[in-house]
Amino acid sequence: MTAAAATARLPFDAVPAARAVGRPQAQSLLRLRSIGKRFGDKVVLDGIDLEVGAGQFLAVIGKSGCGKSTLLRLLAGLDEPTSGTLEIDGGRQSQGGARIMFQEPRLLPWARVAANVAVGLTGIDKGAPARQRALAMLSEVGLEDRAADWPSILSGGQKQRVALARALVGQPRILALDEPLGALDALTRIEMHRLLERIWLKQRFTAVLVTHDVAEAVALADRVIVIDRGRITLDLAVPLPRPRRHGSAELAALEGKILDQLFGRAGN
Repeated sequence: MTAAAATARLPFDAVPAARAVGRPQAQSLLRLRSIGKRFGDKVVLDGIDLEVGAGQFLAVIGKSGCGKSTLLRLLAGLDEPTSGTLEIDGGRQSQGGARIMFQEPRLLPWARVAANVAVGLTGIDKGAPARQRALAMLSEVGLEDRAADWPSILSGGQKQRVALARALVGQPRILALDEPLGALDALTRIEMHRLLERIWLKQRFTAVLVTHDVAEAVALADRVIVIDRGRITLDLAVPLPRPRRHGSAELAALEGKILDQLFGRAGN
């Protein structure tokens, strides 16, 4: 039996013990040193220094054009820095262990839901093993009964659940989230927050979320960084127990600190 086939026989939630614990791991998974990124004469990222722990949930906040999506693309391996060094797991792993989820679901309209999820599998034989893994992941996101449907008949929230399943079916160590919930209505977003948090707590991948929504950032993340003109201007821990209650005084206080930084009211 090949290694890929053996992996396919594992139940989806059979994750390594080091990733199944109830809190982020202490070791750093991502290390960025003096990262710069230019597009022609335009400086987008300017000397970014950042370490992200294995299993951590990091949110990246900033105004439009600040460089946050560029940083996410570097972490996901979709782009290369102009200067500086980016290490994953001490240089022992490439960005191939990362997956990205976009604001648009980007589902294949000619493929049924289960086949769309199976697109996220690499290093595994296609056919029955891939379908088994895809169905298991659809069950995780509450869509096991929609496996044979076409994407066109799903709601916006359901399409994003399929996109989440596709991103996670290969059990990546890093999940990059580029404002994936921005187009959803408020109630559906809260449901997606709970779903994403539940799966993250179970699988313990490292999550990096780019968002304009400060409330979303503090509700989901262990840590929030603010980027302004290509530099990190705030690095804030979110040491609140889970599940978190939307609108609580503790979350509001953290939101206030972030908004003060974003709008120049931090007293610096």
